[in-house]
Amino acid sequence: MADDNKDAAAAGGKKKIIIIGALAVLLLVGGGVGAMLMMGGDDEATAEAAAAEEEKPAESVYIDLKPEFVINFRDRNNRTKFLKAEMAVSTRDTDVEEAVTRHMPAIRNNLVLLLSRQIYEDLIPNEGKEALRQQALAEVQSVLEAEIGKPGVEDLYFSNFVMH
Repeated sequence: MADDNKDAAAAGGKKKIIIIGALAVLLLVGGGVGAMLMMGGDDEATAEAAAAEEEKPAESVYIDLKPEFVINFRDRNNRTKFLKAEMAVSTRDTDVEEAVTRHMPAIRNNLVLLLSRQIYEDLIPNEGKEALRQQALAEVQSVLEAEIGKPGVEDLYFSNFVMH
Protein backbone atom coordinates (compact mmCIF):
# COMPACT_ATOMS: atom_id res chain seq x y z
CA MET A 1 0.00 0.00 0.00
CA ALA A 2 2.88 2.33 0.68
CA ASP A 3 4.13 1.63 -2.85
CA ASP A 4 0.71 2.50 -4.26
CA ASN A 5 0.78 5.87 -2.46
CA LYS A 6 4.26 6.61 -3.85
CA ASP A 7 3.10 5.74 -7.40
CA ALA A 8 -0.01 7.92 -7.00
CA ALA A 9 2.06 10.80 -5.62
CA ALA A 10 4.56 10.48 -8.48
CA ALA A 11 1.73 10.39 -11.04
CA GLY A 12 0.07 13.43 -9.44
CA GLY A 13 3.38 15.29 -9.45
CA LYS A 14 3.93 14.49 -13.12
CA LYS A 15 0.43 15.74 -13.94
CA LYS A 16 1.16 19.02 -12.14
CA ILE A 17 4.43 19.42 -14.05
CA ILE A 18 2.67 18.69 -17.36
CA ILE A 19 -0.12 21.19 -16.55
CA ILE A 20 2.39 23.87 -15.47
CA GLY A 21 4.48 23.22 -18.61
CA ALA A 22 1.40 23.44 -20.85
CA LEU A 23 0.37 26.73 -19.20
CA ALA A 24 3.88 28.10 -19.66
CA VAL A 25 3.84 27.15 -23.36
CA LEU A 26 0.40 28.77 -23.77
CA LEU A 27 1.65 31.94 -22.06
CA LEU A 28 4.71 32.08 -24.30
CA VAL A 29 2.68 31.49 -27.48
CA GLY A 30 0.01 33.96 -26.38
CA GLY A 31 2.62 36.54 -25.51
CA GLY A 32 4.34 36.06 -28.86
CA VAL A 33 1.06 36.39 -30.77
CA GLY A 34 0.14 39.45 -28.71
CA ALA A 35 3.52 41.04 -29.36
CA MET A 36 3.21 40.38 -33.10
CA LEU A 37 -0.26 41.95 -33.16
CA MET A 38 0.94 44.94 -31.19
CA MET A 39 3.93 45.44 -33.46
CA GLY A 40 1.80 45.03 -36.57
CA GLY A 41 -0.81 47.38 -35.08
CA ASP A 42 1.86 49.98 -34.40
CA ASP A 43 2.99 49.85 -38.03
CA GLU A 44 -0.60 50.26 -39.17
CA ALA A 45 -1.26 53.04 -36.68
CA THR A 46 1.97 54.76 -37.72
CA ALA A 47 0.99 54.48 -41.38
CA GLU A 48 -2.49 55.87 -40.65
CA ALA A 49 -1.01 58.76 -38.66
CA ALA A 50 1.42 59.55 -41.48
CA ALA A 51 -1.41 59.48 -44.03
CA ALA A 52 -3.52 61.77 -41.86
CA GLU A 53 -0.57 64.15 -41.54
CA GLU A 54 -0.13 64.23 -45.33
CA GLU A 55 -3.86 64.90 -45.87
CA LYS A 56 -3.92 67.72 -43.31
CA PRO A 57 -4.13 71.02 -45.20
CA ALA A 58 -1.51 73.67 -44.66
CA GLU A 59 -2.21 76.15 -41.94
CA SER A 60 -3.81 79.46 -42.94
CA VAL A 61 -1.58 82.51 -43.15
CA TYR A 62 -3.16 85.92 -42.56
CA ILE A 63 -1.83 88.94 -44.39
CA ASP A 64 -2.80 92.40 -43.13
CA LEU A 65 -3.62 94.89 -45.88
CA LYS A 66 -1.73 97.73 -44.23
CA PRO A 67 -2.11 100.58 -43.69
CA GLU A 68 -5.80 100.68 -42.83
CA PHE A 69 -8.18 102.20 -45.35
CA VAL A 70 -9.63 105.63 -44.56
CA ILE A 71 -12.14 106.55 -47.24
CA ASN A 72 -14.62 109.35 -47.77
CA PHE A 73 -17.90 108.33 -49.37
CA ARG A 74 -21.50 109.56 -49.48
CA ASP A 75 -24.87 108.86 -47.94
CA ARG A 76 -28.19 108.93 -49.83
CA ASN A 77 -28.47 112.71 -49.25
CA ASN A 78 -25.05 113.26 -50.85
CA ARG A 79 -23.43 114.18 -47.51
CA THR A 80 -19.82 113.20 -47.01
CA LYS A 81 -19.18 110.26 -44.69
CA PHE A 82 -15.98 108.54 -43.62
CA LEU A 83 -15.08 104.89 -43.39
CA LYS A 84 -12.09 103.37 -41.64
CA ALA A 85 -11.57 99.69 -42.39
CA GLU A 86 -8.76 97.35 -41.46
CA MET A 87 -8.62 94.18 -43.56
CA ALA A 88 -6.67 90.96 -43.80
CA VAL A 89 -6.73 88.10 -46.31
CA SER A 90 -5.99 84.43 -45.71
CA THR A 91 -4.16 81.89 -47.82
CA ARG A 92 -2.50 78.49 -47.37
CA ASP A 93 0.05 79.09 -50.15
CA THR A 94 3.34 80.84 -49.35
CA ASP A 95 3.71 81.93 -52.99
CA VAL A 96 0.39 83.77 -52.69
CA GLU A 97 1.61 85.46 -49.51
CA GLU A 98 4.53 86.93 -51.48
CA ALA A 99 2.23 87.85 -54.39
CA VAL A 100 -0.14 89.79 -52.13
CA THR A 101 2.79 91.81 -50.80
CA ARG A 102 4.28 92.34 -54.27
CA HIS A 103 0.95 93.46 -55.79
CA MET A 104 -0.30 95.45 -52.80
CA PRO A 105 -0.53 98.75 -54.77
CA ALA A 106 -2.98 97.23 -57.28
CA ILE A 107 -4.95 95.49 -54.52
CA ARG A 108 -5.21 98.70 -52.48
CA ASN A 109 -6.23 100.72 -55.55
CA ASN A 110 -9.11 98.36 -56.32
CA LEU A 111 -10.23 98.34 -52.68
CA VAL A 112 -10.11 102.14 -52.38
CA LEU A 113 -12.28 102.47 -55.49
CA LEU A 114 -14.70 99.82 -54.20
CA LEU A 115 -15.01 101.42 -50.76
CA SER A 116 -15.50 104.93 -52.16
CA ARG A 117 -18.46 103.74 -54.29
CA GLN A 118 -20.42 102.57 -51.23
CA ILE A 119 -23.53 104.24 -49.83
CA TYR A 120 -23.54 104.85 -46.08
CA GLU A 121 -27.05 103.51 -45.43
CA ASP A 122 -26.28 100.28 -47.31
CA LEU A 123 -23.42 99.49 -44.92
CA ILE A 124 -25.35 99.96 -41.68
CA PRO A 125 -26.84 96.43 -41.48
CA ASN A 126 -24.57 93.40 -41.18
CA GLU A 127 -25.82 92.16 -44.56
CA GLY A 128 -24.36 95.28 -46.17
CA LYS A 129 -21.01 94.75 -44.51
CA GLU A 130 -21.02 91.08 -45.54
CA ALA A 131 -21.83 92.01 -49.15
CA LEU A 132 -18.95 94.53 -49.09
CA ARG A 133 -16.63 91.87 -47.65
CA GLN A 134 -17.51 89.50 -50.50
CA GLN A 135 -16.96 92.25 -53.09
CA ALA A 136 -13.60 93.16 -51.52
CA LEU A 137 -12.55 89.50 -51.62
CA ALA A 138 -13.49 89.34 -55.30
CA GLU A 139 -11.40 92.47 -55.98
CA VAL A 140 -8.31 90.99 -54.31
CA GLN A 141 -8.81 87.69 -56.13
CA SER A 142 -9.20 89.45 -59.48
CA VAL A 143 -5.88 91.27 -59.05
CA LEU A 144 -4.12 88.01 -58.12
CA GLU A 145 -5.80 86.13 -60.98
CA ALA A 146 -4.49 88.74 -63.44
CA GLU A 147 -1.00 88.79 -61.92
CA ILE A 148 -0.28 85.18 -60.92
CA GLY A 149 -2.97 83.21 -62.74
CA LYS A 150 -4.94 82.08 -59.69
CA PRO A 151 -7.24 83.77 -57.14
CA GLY A 152 -4.84 82.80 -54.35
CA VAL A 153 -6.61 84.10 -51.27
CA GLU A 154 -9.39 82.10 -49.64
CA ASP A 155 -11.08 84.80 -47.60
CA LEU A 156 -11.02 88.43 -46.55
CA TYR A 157 -11.71 89.68 -43.03
CA PHE A 158 -12.53 93.04 -41.52
CA SER A 159 -10.60 93.48 -38.29
CA ASN A 160 -11.94 97.00 -37.80
CA PHE A 161 -14.86 98.77 -39.47
CA VAL A 162 -15.87 102.30 -38.41
CA MET A 163 -18.20 104.69 -40.23
CA HIS A 164 -19.02 108.30 -39.43
